[in-house]
Amino acid sequence: MNFKNKVVVITGGAGGIGSSIVKKFTEQEARVVFLDIDHEKAEELKTSLENKVHYIHCDLRKEDDIKNAVENIVNNEETIDILINNAAMGWSGDIYSRSIEEWDEAISVNLRAPYILSKYCAPYLTKGRKLTGENIEELKINSYFVDDQGVIINITSTRALMSEPDSETYSAAKGGLLALTHSLAVSLGPWVRVNAISPGWIDVSRHKMGIPEKLSINDQLQHPAGRVGIPEDISEMCLYLASDKASFITGANFVIDGGMTVKMIYE
Repeated sequence: MNFKNKVVVITGGAGGIGSSIVKKFTEQEARVVFLDIDHEKAEELKTSLENKVHYIHCDLRKEDDIKNAVENIVNNEETIDILINNAAMGWSGDIYSRSIEEWDEAISVNLRAPYILSKYCAPYLTKGRKLTGENIEELKINSYFVDDQGVIINITSTRALMSEPDSETYSAAKGGLLALTHSLAVSLGPWVRVNAISPGWIDVSRHKMGIPEKLSINDQLQHPAGRVGIPEDISEMCLYLASDKASFITGANFVIDGGMTVKMIYE
């Protein structure tokens, strides 16, 4: 896996799974740019990584913020090779008390923003290429292998596939993101590969507060894998899907949940 000098854009990079992804790609000598709205946490992460990453303050609810961020990245880095749509917001309340404004905000951050980012990054991820008669012949000559593919990875959730009570906003947005993944894979192929990762229970406490959450033995052993997930379980998959080793994988969803979604539970 060679990511040296690859330009990697990560949303929600200041904490949780996002900060683990930022660290993994930085270790691989990629040119990492992360977007986040939490300025304090973002600066802390930058400092911890000896300022080897570039941070852009961005409100993903605002199209202009996203557009300006992409322009900033391209002005500084010249291109974009990998986009990881990781940022998300959770849910609160229930269907009786939740306002439509709360619904709209969740859809905006969890679904609309990944689409807008993909839209503005696409010309750089494809390196300006589109399928034409001329390059189809070129692909035939080169045994159909496409060099220098761009990559989009969408961090969805097992909530796209199953639900807890009162999670309508989150589940709907993540389900939409899953559908957006295979749609983009078809629209942007063969120049860009687009895949999704659906995490289950990932303990992000040490990436947020610096100390691990105290988990019970029941928390761990209810998972067929025998433990709760950690952010590195997700960031390692990001490395694989972004690498040339995954060149035949696109439009797919990878559930990383310790086996919980395949477990039958009877009371």
